[in-house]
Amino acid sequence: MINLFQPQVGAEELDAVNAVFGDRWLGHGPRTKAFEEEFATHLGVAPEHVVFVNSGTAGLFLAVEALDLEPGDEVVLPSLSFLAAANAVLAAGAKPVFCDADRRTLNPTLEDIEAAVTERTKAVVVLHYGGYPGDVVRIAERCRERGIALIEDAACAVASRVDGRPVGTFGDFAMWSFDAMKVLVTGDGGMIYVRDPEQAARVRRLAYHGLAQPSGFGYAKVSARWWELDIPEPGRRVIGNDLTAAIGSVQLRRLPELVGRRKELVALYDRELADTEGLLTPPPLPDGHDSTHYFYWIQVDPQVRDQLASDLYGDGIYTTFRYAPLHRVPAYGSDAHLTASDWAAERTLCLPLHPGLSDADVLTVVASLRKSLAARTAETTRAVA
Repeated sequence: MINLFQPQVGAEELDAVNAVFGDRWLGHGPRTKAFEEEFATHLGVAPEHVVFVNSGTAGLFLAVEALDLEPGDEVVLPSLSFLAAANAVLAAGAKPVFCDADRRTLNPTLEDIEAAVTERTKAVVVLHYGGYPGDVVRIAERCRERGIALIEDAACAVASRVDGRPVGTFGDFAMWSFDAMKVLVTGDGGMIYVRDPEQAARVRRLAYHGLAQPSGFGYAKVSARWWELDIPEPGRRVIGNDLTAAIGSVQLRRLPELVGRRKELVALYDRELADTEGLLTPPPLPDGHDSTHYFYWIQVDPQVRDQLASDLYGDGIYTTFRYAPLHRVPAYGSDAHLTASDWAAERTLCLPLHPGLSDADVLTVVASLRKSLAARTAETTRAVA
């Protein structure tokens, strides 16, 4: 099976794990701190502004929790998002308000955001679809002008930049996912960035039970009674650990290599699928934008999209659509009419994209896709006639 995603781990990551085993310290410790410092350098921020957590989802929940939302407060987010963001808003007692997105990039524009903002809006969440930075610069500027918090869901965008500035540093909060399907993998894990230093310290507390000072072995040297508890407010335990952090440090060093190969594969897809009748490929990136290239998506006639996915699966090629529109999910109680999101949701299909693919794999995907598209389009044409 040619998979959609596939983690790229090997001898370096295994050596790092073995070193953690040798130290007999698998939990939150020095390697966690080192990974946070390395990721902060990657972002160009101070280490105290980033916290390594056990998932990108945990980062979303922490960011929303730090906003102290109340019933009646609204958070605007694109419908074409991962469900974790909407769940975090609901869990905080606020209301998710879904906005539309550009139907080709699947990223919300400033105009999409503004159409959903009301006097009750306390925060905006943007997802950088497939690693494309999107309209984040204009959105961030407008949020600052209006005093609305901006949360960047940068799960897909660990190496994305706008004019050299890392995606995730434009808003007030950002988080990255390092699960087994992402570009930088730690098995499970994530990083959260918090712009305000006081909020960053608070988020770090909330990530570990709300403790002002952890009460374990590492603090015996700084407190005479290190077992006593100081909890300004209750939290949860969603911190990362040295085992996954050690893998993350290796992956971060390899990131240019991993993203470079993704870029080559995207260029190959673009070249091989250029001018294919009835098929759209991702639009070019604007000047100054760099993508992590997490997704490669095509858009086709909605009457053939699902059949294409089935045909490719039959040929040993796994595809899917990310992300299903949240305004259609009954649990979120939305009555929004989002024409561009609906258009994209019926036409978009994500093709395999990961550094483990060979050029031959991509050509196999393209050949299967072209064959299926021609056959299914002909069937649809005959049915209409």
